[in-house]
Amino acid sequence: MRKVIAVIVENEHGVLARVVNMFAARGYNILSLTVAPIPNSDLSRMTIMSEGEPKVFEQIVKQLYKLIPVYKVIESDNFIEKEMAMVKFSLENNLADIDALARCYNGSISNVGEDTIVVSVVDRPVRIDNFLKAIKKFKPIEIVRSGVSVIER
Repeated sequence: MRKVIAVIVENEHGVLARVVNMFAARGYNILSLTVAPIPNSDLSRMTIMSEGEPKVFEQIVKQLYKLIPVYKVIESDNFIEKEMAMVKFSLENNLADIDALARCYNGSISNVGEDTIVVSVVDRPVRIDNFLKAIKKFKPIEIVRSGVSVIER
């Protein structure tokens, strides 16, 4: 079972290391991790995607609350999830086909260089997976994913 949790932490050095070490020490795998400061505050928001049984997530949440810089752990089944992927292709490909495919996944051409084109897409993680499968025939040169960001509805 895949689950996303948001963690509000104090924005100070070492907090990320403590959270990641807590996951590692207990054998929990982090599938995605996104961290950014919360505007106009001394806090940061960590969005963590992991896999496991419901009991594992109960343990994760309990352990997170034991960490001193953690203010709040948000578990919800009502998150809006978005992820970004940037993909680089050779200009030898059909640009119209790549652009049309990107638009199907809330994307567009971000940059065209002398030899390459970069496409950016923003969508739910499952749809990003589908986009990456669909573009394989264009032989991407490089793929970069941002990690999941969430907000409660």
